[in-house]
Amino acid sequence: MKYVDEFRDGELAQNLARSIAATVEPGRNYSFMEFCGGHTHAISRYGLSELLPPTVRMVHGPGCPVCVLPIGRVDLAIRLALEQGVILCTYGDTLRVPASDGLSLMKAKARGGDIRMVYSTTDALQIARDNPGREVVFFAIGFETTTPPTAVAIQLAAAEKLSNFSVLCCHVLTPSAISNILESPEVRQWGTVPLDGFIGPAHVSTVIGSRPYEFFAEEYRKPVVIAGFEPLDVMQAILMLVRQVNEGRAEVENEFARAVTRDGNLKAQDRVAEVFELRREFEWRGLSVVPYSALRIRQKYAGFDAERRFKLDYRSVPDNKACECGAILRGVKRPQDCKIFGTVCTPENPIGSCMVSSEGACAAHYSYGRYKDAA
Repeated sequence: MKYVDEFRDGELAQNLARSIAATVEPGRNYSFMEFCGGHTHAISRYGLSELLPPTVRMVHGPGCPVCVLPIGRVDLAIRLALEQGVILCTYGDTLRVPASDGLSLMKAKARGGDIRMVYSTTDALQIARDNPGREVVFFAIGFETTTPPTAVAIQLAAAEKLSNFSVLCCHVLTPSAISNILESPEVRQWGTVPLDGFIGPAHVSTVIGSRPYEFFAEEYRKPVVIAGFEPLDVMQAILMLVRQVNEGRAEVENEFARAVTRDGNLKAQDRVAEVFELRREFEWRGLSVVPYSALRIRQKYAGFDAERRFKLDYRSVPDNKACECGAILRGVKRPQDCKIFGTVCTPENPIGSCMVSSEGACAAHYSYGRYKDAA
């Protein structure tokens, strides 16, 4: 297949739906977590849940990089812009994430902070070159997909001796989040969030490959099917998961073989390993503090670490009490279970990060009208 339309064919989707309905076993329930926000949006946008049998339940996971960014990290970026006077560069979907004191990066910009949206790390590097008298900080967020470009930017800055450039690193790791979910009381102890398997992320897996997920299949006996973001990808992955559960198998299968290999992108992995090392702990929104779940810049490149350069002190900040983003990210609640969803909290006036990001579960349900099915 060469064209996107082929992965959105309605007739083929109906055929897959019939196959899933014929494969599920009578009296058996299936709960699968789609880890990545891209899959959540595909499910909502194309109404895939309406094609599934009632015994197949999809659970939203924490695979949205903006959603898992804790308030305290956004506060650090705001402090750099307003108190340190740096040029702060970041991707567009972080600009509206709510922070402390009713602020966001967008509102901090309105207060005079020099905060600029960039499309890539090379844009931030160019801003540093164009402003040699100013400190330029790149606010780096995301999973393994966006980490290699940050590593390359730091290496380029080092090669050019670009001393006014640094990175506020908030890169996090997918396998650690999956482990945290599987070890959570809701899944392991109480069983309030039953999980029979995972739809593995697409873009992340192009970098890290399918090998890291083999641990979850072996240790926790949970099947994983890596899937692309198109609706037929997701439907095929669900069918593959149902078959594994029925057969008592727990394996890693790769539906997205057109882009993902077992070993992943070794060159990208080498770049990341050269520049970054594991943090001992890192706070995630919704998951609390997760050990060895994020990256920091190695001592070799310490001069480009904004946390070291500006002696930043991280402080944890609790979420808005009315917001259920944390529970939604853990799969404990659905967006429509939040009392302020679709009323006080909307994409135009987001209270929580799940409504801000284009990959957030709340934004997906609101944008595509699935919240109307809450009754």
